[in-house]
Amino acid sequence: MENGSVYSPTTEEDPGPARGGRGGLAACFFPGRLPLYRRLLKGSQLLLSLLAFICEEVVSTCTLCGGLYFFEFVSCSAFLLSLLLLAVYCTPVYDRVDATKVRSSDFYITLGTGCVFLLASTIFVSTHDRTSAEIAAIAFGFMASIMFLVDFAVMLYTKRQESQLRKPESSTRAEALTEPLNA
Repeated sequence: MENGSVYSPTTEEDPGPARGGRGGLAACFFPGRLPLYRRLLKGSQLLLSLLAFICEEVVSTCTLCGGLYFFEFVSCSAFLLSLLLLAVYCTPVYDRVDATKVRSSDFYITLGTGCVFLLASTIFVSTHDRTSAEIAAIAFGFMASIMFLVDFAVMLYTKRQESQLRKPESSTRAEALTEPLNA
């Protein structure tokens, strides 16, 4: 028996470039797990927290440095957490972990980051030296915290909508409960 005749009907040809196969890093990137509006929110969180961090790093001198250092820590942490969440949603890592745990982590991380970023921006407003880099960092910090809190509100709304769909309607009548069973 010849090997070619056994394997030829079930073997597929090499797809090649005509089939549009994804290769390299593109094969590991799946942005479709998040709806478009959530991807835009996550992208804006990432970009705004990075811009806040970069503007803060440009500041060369400060008189009350506590607010600056706290803002630096929060903006860098917010950038890294946003990057981590976006990487989990858009890579095969999402398939290896429980999806409900990822969504739950995203829910609480987004809430915590938004609140702490808002606090750090408020503290930095009260301690800055009014340089243009500090004002830009504060503006990006407030915008980033708003994006985090809007994303949290969207997730909260979605979570409530899902719980309303899962909750069965209790359409039992009060009269039916008081009637005898054998009647």
